[in-house]
Amino acid sequence: MCYWKKCVLCIGLLCVVVVFVGVLALPAFANRGNGQLGVVYVRSQGLYYDTFVSAHSLPNKGPFQKLEDGETDFGPGNPGYLGGRWWIDDGDGIRGDEDTFLLCPLLPPGREMP
Repeated sequence: MCYWKKCVLCIGLLCVVVVFVGVLALPAFANRGNGQLGVVYVRSQGLYYDTFVSAHSLPNKGPFQKLEDGETDFGPGNPGYLGGRWWIDDGDGIRGDEDTFLLCPLLPPGREMP
């Protein structure tokens, strides 16, 4: 195959890859609301993770992980991490319908500084 045909083939392949990667990246940036990121500290890992609220109010059904003052015990890769399903206690120490239930996934990679 001549040099120019190889170049055109490589450029075409590169364009296909760029478009494919762009399409895959769109869901990662969808549902970020107003774009404001929060930070959650995972005590067991000693790492901080960015997060965003994708669901402001969930019903008190199913498993939730307790979030206290922006800290939790488990993060991505740990058994016990529930994908960002958080329970925020109203102060009585009992999980009830008055508490806050959110969906805020932790965005890797974690980092050592906030």
